[in-house]
Amino acid sequence: MNSSHRVLAVIPPMTQLNTPYPSTAYLTGFLRSRSLAAVQADLALALVLELFSPTGLRAVRECIHALPAERRTPLVAAFDAEFERYASTITPTLAFLQGRDPTLAHRIASRFFLPEGPRFASLDVYVDPDDPEGGDPLAWAFGSLGQQDRARHLATLYLNDLADVLRDAVDPRFEFVRYAESLAMSQPSFEPLAQALAAQPNLVDRTLEGLALHAIATHTPDVVLISVPFPGAVYAAFRIAQTIKARHPHIRTVLGGGFVNTELRELNEPRVFDYFDAVTLDAGERPVLALLEHFRGKRSAARLVRTFMRVDGVVRYTDIREADIPFSDVGTPTWDGLPLDRYLSLLDMLNPMHRLWSDGRWNKLTVAHGCYWKKCSFCDVSLDYISRYDAATAETLVDRVEAIVRETGNTGFHFVDEAAPPKALKALAVELEKRRLAISWWGNIRFEKSFTPELCQQLADSGCIAISGGLEVASDRLLKLMKKGVSVEQVARVTRAFSDAGILVHAYLMYGFPTQTVQDTVDALEYVRQLFEAGCIQSGFFHRFACTVHSPVGKNPAEYGVTLATLPPVSFAKNDIGFHDPSGVDHDVLGVALKKALYNYMHGIGLDEDVRSWFGGRVPRTTVPRQRIARALATSS
Repeated sequence: MNSSHRVLAVIPPMTQLNTPYPSTAYLTGFLRSRSLAAVQADLALALVLELFSPTGLRAVRECIHALPAERRTPLVAAFDAEFERYASTITPTLAFLQGRDPTLAHRIASRFFLPEGPRFASLDVYVDPDDPEGGDPLAWAFGSLGQQDRARHLATLYLNDLADVLRDAVDPRFEFVRYAESLAMSQPSFEPLAQALAAQPNLVDRTLEGLALHAIATHTPDVVLISVPFPGAVYAAFRIAQTIKARHPHIRTVLGGGFVNTELRELNEPRVFDYFDAVTLDAGERPVLALLEHFRGKRSAARLVRTFMRVDGVVRYTDIREADIPFSDVGTPTWDGLPLDRYLSLLDMLNPMHRLWSDGRWNKLTVAHGCYWKKCSFCDVSLDYISRYDAATAETLVDRVEAIVRETGNTGFHFVDEAAPPKALKALAVELEKRRLAISWWGNIRFEKSFTPELCQQLADSGCIAISGGLEVASDRLLKLMKKGVSVEQVARVTRAFSDAGILVHAYLMYGFPTQTVQDTVDALEYVRQLFEAGCIQSGFFHRFACTVHSPVGKNPAEYGVTLATLPPVSFAKNDIGFHDPSGVDHDVLGVALKKALYNYMHGIGLDEDVRSWFGGRVPRTTVPRQRIARALATSS
């Protein structure tokens, strides 16, 4: 294959701002390993840096002045009144969040430098128990020092205020981590997205179009790969493709990524191909190689791999079932070409574990492809990214680690596996020690008994700083129904082993699982309270159970005591599916209490209170003994 074929891989808005989403790094590294000319661009970061600049803020202000008076919210009016302060502080504040001007922390932390909007009201919830009169609301978190973190938190609130202004004045669909998500998420029809793309472009659209054209002019690609990991990046991906097709119709555009792999498996909408020449499913390496050969006339359309195309006005899916590239042969991800010194380290939440998702630039890497467990009943276990487990040796993995450190100068790694296998992590730790390679790393696991105190300490010694894993509903009955393969007491012992080794622990939690009762929910929260109280976990997140068509619950609902809703005809996205649970529990109301309790637990507040106090109405007393977790930990030691 000729290396002159030039490929541009693009990250569309929005994903995250502290570090590049890794899909383009994986694809670019793989294509270069096959001697193909490949480059990459992060238009999500570029969009934010363009909008949140003096020029961008002036454009927002022009949009405000064009609004009728009745549409100018108090937030928008306050921004307009304080515009000069915002315009003069935005550039230095971003430089500080990028780590390029750390001395500005002193001015930001003074609370006199940045204009403060409604987001700063969140500081009022922090009360220093040693200073009940109110002095410094952040003293409990940062003490008299910690100026960098204090300033980063204040600067993040300032940016969130500006994002709120942008939503009120320009585009209500905009957020820092998602953009116009509702147009794509489980959206059976393409029509809402088509109407949005046909609408008059607003400031965000025009800015994104300009950035897309600049990327094309800079890199002069023949093929543009747009990787869409989430529904909140779909609209922007189509806007980028629309812009390319309008100005450079000869450039081939290809859509792939996690959203496509999950939700577009039954794609049957010809209009998608007004924007994209092809749509690929699952691991992208093999389909992209086949497409590049096809675009060069070296492979017929009948020999493509997991690819949708439009033929004579009809959507056709082709898969000759050519073997995927082994995980050991996909090459080393590269971040070459991405502006690594321009990503923003944000500090949304003061919890030391929770902050890792938005603070710091992490090299994202995978220990293995897929999940070695692949049994959880709520998970999309039938899809390739989970069902096809393929690992590389520890030697290959650490070779990749060393190459990435040399390229980026950064020794922090986030292993983004569905669940990293204990044996692979042990082998990784041994190889890191063998090479005397000092890195910091964190990742996702299952809380299984293989993680003994000895292994946890070994992982800590190798550089592990944090672990996340699914506790889901803290109920042995429901964990068994979920096929998690763990018990609450086992989770307690494993998480305590990690914590005792100095490793922070985050628990993914769930509510609203089929047959979950109010009693189950109250008992689960009591277990969570005790896990925080015992120092087993430091952070957590409650999400509402969603039934998907690719999960065991979606495929066999009767086994879980529910019936599925009838889906409308689907030509575009298909994933979430409604269901009827005869228990009749109002999980939305319970979810508010769960999230409030968890937020407080993460800040060390309310751990002595009866869990019923978090619920607005009457709920039953917990059936869990108050010392259940403490006793389980005592008997294991």
